[in-house]
Amino acid sequence: MPDLESLRKAVREFRPNPHRVPFNGLKPVHDSIVELRKQNASYAAIAELLQQHGVKTSRARVAEYGRIVLDGGKSRKRRKRAKPMPVVHAPIAPQSAPAADAKTAPIPAPAAVTSNVPAPAKDNSSYTSRGPHIANVKMMSPEEKAELDAFLKSKNAPKS
Repeated sequence: MPDLESLRKAVREFRPNPHRVPFNGLKPVHDSIVELRKQNASYAAIAELLQQHGVKTSRARVAEYGRIVLDGGKSRKRRKRAKPMPVVHAPIAPQSAPAADAKTAPIPAPAAVTSNVPAPAKDNSSYTSRGPHIANVKMMSPEEKAELDAFLKSKNAPKS
């Protein structure tokens, strides 16, 4: 059975190591730090002034003291990551074209990608390829589909 009375006595008499107490060296000069910050002194200037007058500290420690004690623990503002711009695809037919012209104009089908080499960028396109793409078989013309099937059969043909 633990000795609860001696534990309670030890807890009452416990004193932390003064070197481990946060900002123990800066608490006596709190008013001076506050006054210097009101005068828009930087943390580096405050640290240098304190060091010249015998206070053992650093710029980082004074800055941490300022953020936690003086500013009430406010978190520093972080930059937000820039969100990537969405890719906007140009319409196939111009908006101003009459509906009859759009029906008669042939719609180019996407080419089947059969290698890891990206297609060359078109002059009027703002989109550039970012690597190999998988062909969408549903959007292929019958000729392109036959070409892809022939290519796949030649790749899977048994070697003798």
